Amino acid sequence: MFLKHLVINNFKNIAHAELIFSPKINCITGNNGEGKTNLLDAVYYLSMTKSFFHYPDMFSIKHNEQFTVLHGNYEMSDNTINKIALSFTKHSKNESAKENINTKILKKNDKVYKKFSEHIGKFPIVMVSPADISLVVSGAEERRRFINQLISQIDNEYLLNVQNYNKLLIQRNKYLKEENISEDFLEVLNLKLSECAKFIYCKRAEMVKLLNESVSEYYNNISGGREKVNIKYISDLDKGDLLSLLKKSFHRDKELRFTTLGVHKDDFLFEQSDIDNIFTPIKRCASQGQQKCFLISLKLAQYNIIKRLNGGIAPILLLDDIFDKLDMNRVEFLLSMVSGDNFGQIFITDSNKVRMNTLIDKVGGECKDFNVKEGVIE
Repeated sequence: MFLKHLVINNFKNIAHAELIFSPKINCITGNNGEGKTNLLDAVYYLSMTKSFFHYPDMFSIKHNEQFTVLHGNYEMSDNTINKIALSFTKHSKNESAKENINTKILKKNDKVYKKFSEHIGKFPIVMVSPADISLVVSGAEERRRFINQLISQIDNEYLLNVQNYNKLLIQRNKYLKEENISEDFLEVLNLKLSECAKFIYCKRAEMVKLLNESVSEYYNNISGGREKVNIKYISDLDKGDLLSLLKKSFHRDKELRFTTLGVHKDDFLFEQSDIDNIFTPIKRCASQGQQKCFLISLKLAQYNIIKRLNGGIAPILLLDDIFDKLDMNRVEFLLSMVSGDNFGQIFITDSNKVRMNTLIDKVGGECKDFNVKEGVIE
């Protein structure tokens, strides 16, 4: 599977672009701030129905425009073409024109999806970006989002359970703010939450085990094997089923007026071993170079797992500004690895065209060049 043809209209700083891509390597160069990352995010949108950077849709619409439209043609392994169209508009501020307010629309082969969740995983994708550092330095929400996006691309039932859990959690938190609470109704909410939480907890535990196996292998290759890395799953459900935990925490939850326990509090601790083979948090104890190596390894592990568990479909790989992440030797090693037969279509951005072409020439393989200037792509 690869993205063969892409049409962009009014996406961020890109007014219009119509592009034909290579099924292997696509090199995108241009100065910083010209729109290289915006092009990658457009590709990401077509797979995941939202921005890699978690922006609301309205912030992806070009300034002074009212809508964005993305069209992508994907060639599958059997040579058939799947046409994906995604559009969204700004909401009208005119209350008398409510019927003209458009919603976000996603189509596959001209047929509108009833639920966006049905689309996730059909055109798998992995993006490596400088923004990945948030997985190390930011709070648990970023790491939960990463795990959710990873599992959702290979297990639609998991995505549905996460969505149902979040809806029930909002309902329970709202109910906890009321003065008179029915214990029977709360019991029903607790039971439904617990059922979703058990499924999510088990899937996350399985994924962390798979990640540890794959991340360790990639990290050993990229870093030279100087230390080991590990991912530890931390959850309230380590202490027991959520139904029992919610019963015990009821008075605290009622006083604080929100649900204090559950898989919405899960975290994933990234660790590396020191010279005494004792594991310490990467956030506090690893150098910037070690953090970058870990994040690259984490994303390659994500790629490997999605491909292995999604019917062998190679995800599209987006490498945004990787030269900022690694030294030249490691970049060359990485490119030689991802340009092999185990990887599919690749998009790479860099501000230095000479550097990009030199490295691509070294690793070989089919390549197509694009240059971006002020949102115009040639």
